Order: sequence, then C-alpha cells, then structure tokens
Amino acid sequence: MPTLRALECLIAVVDAGSITEAAARLHMSQPALSHQLAALEREIGAPVVERLPRGVRPTAVGDSVIGEARTALAAVDRAMDGGRATARGEGGSLRLACAESMTAGLLAPVLRGWLRRNPLVRLALTEATSADELARLVDSGAAALAIGPRPSRWTGAAEVIGTEEIIAVLPPGHPLADRPHLTLRHLRDEPLIHYHPDNGLAGWLDAQATRQGAEFTVAMRTRQAATAAQLAAAGVGIALVPTTALPAGLPAALRRIRPTVSREIVCLQGTPGDVLARAFTAAVLRRGIPVAAAITAKLDS
Repeated sequence: MPTLRALECLIAVVDAGSITEAAARLHMSQPALSHQLAALEREIGAPVVERLPRGVRPTAVGDSVIGEARTALAAVDRAMDGGRATARGEGGSLRLACAESMTAGLLAPVLRGWLRRNPLVRLALTEATSADELARLVDSGAAALAIGPRPSRWTGAAEVIGTEEIIAVLPPGHPLADRPHLTLRHLRDEPLIHYHPDNGLAGWLDAQATRQGAEFTVAMRTRQAATAAQLAAAGVGIALVPTTALPAGLPAALRRIRPTVSREIVCLQGTPGDVLARAFTAAVLRRGIPVAAAITAKLDS
C-alpha cells in the first residue's frame, strides 16, 4: 500500500511541474523523491507522471489518483490538528455521566462556564440513577468521568467534590416544621415520599433509617428527587431530599436531620491523564457543592 509520503510526493510534483522543484519544496533529495514515485507506480501498476523535456505532467492514472490523494492528506491534517487541539484542551470530545439528581444543580452551572471557555469541545452526557451505575459507565469506557455519590465498589481514581446533606422537606404548616431539626425517628409514622428502587437513593436512605432505628411509612414513590420535593410541598407527605436537588423557590418547610444524614460526592475518573477530563474535573472541584443562600436561610430559620 502506498505511504502518505508517496502521495505527498505525487501532489508536490504535479503542483510544481518539476521533480527538482518538488524535491526542494519537500526538503528531500531528487533520488529520494523519485524512489517514492517509483514505489507508487509499482503499487498501481502504471506510471503516474510523464517526464517531458521540460518538467513533468500527470498521466491519466496520476490524475485519477491525485484528487483522492489530496483528500487523504487533508484528512490527515485535520486529524493532527484535532489531536493537537485536544492535547491543549481546546478541542475533541468528552463523555460525561452524572447522577440524575445532580445534573441541574451541580453539573449545569459548571457546564455553563465550561462551554463558554471551550466552545470547540463536544460534550455528551449520560444520566444515571445510582452510584454503581455511574461506576459501570466509567469502567466500560462509556464515560470518561462521572459525578455522583461514591459507589459501593470502585477501585479507580476519584476526586472528592464535597459532602451533600440530605434534608427533610415538609408541607407548609406541617406540625413537625415547628422543630428546629428532625430525626429519622420523627418520620416513622409520617407518610414519606420515597424513591423508586431503581434510584440508588432509596436503598441508601433505607440503610440510614435502619442504623438509626427508624422505619419509613411509604406514601408514594418517585424516581426524581426534585419531584419528591415538589410533592412534599403539595402536601402529599414528607420527603428526604439532597440539597443539590432542591428546586428554587420551593414553597415548603425545610429542616435538617440530626444526626446529620449526608453522603460524599465524588468525580470518578476513567482516564485521569486525559487533558479534557482533568480540566473538567478541576472545574467541578472549584465549584464544589454550593447550597443556595435561600435554602440555607430556610434551614436556619
């Protein structure tokens, strides 16, 4: 198969109309250039250039090759440019995964600034309902990094973003809202808006309740933490919701749980040396896990 160098030599000869001039442009000797053309002609089985008294011109075979040769070399140039841009963090693609409950509150603000600074980077996002699913996405190569709670099993690289508190969301005027804080035992006889078993938060909260000697009375289940908060505000029951999933301006009472119920949020890294993944991880770590001032005010009221 002809090398890219041989095709480059053919293009240079045709463009220059001279082997001597083409060799000078390519910074190679005439014998070396002629060797490349001869190898190309042997591969094709026919001459690609015709030697004239003054210069050279392509044969019909050469004409048929040169168009595709230009396309091939242009593709190589684009590939190299793309690789260099990715190495500088200025291009390429990045596959992300994120816990569904954190996409809006934690990931979206980071993406807003990231896309403004890196407009040529293509991003793909997969949402997951459990930490172990996030781990599988990174482990399989479907995502370069994933943001969510720490999985039960993960031996790869991970950066701790922060700690996320789980709080109680109560309907306005609920009797328990008069307390400065609640325990999980306070919720034993209260209708709870719980999570679908597919959502990893369901099993995790059940385990927390067992450790504190509590048991939930499930009134309704949902897959989304933000939906649980809205249902609580509507009076369906009490919801336990991560602070990152609380909708803005939620018309509900918010109370902390004592002892604190919280979970570590991490960024799982499939390829820690990847330039884009490393830069994006740094952006996530800089932002951390902020809690809106309005939510903090409600919790401290």
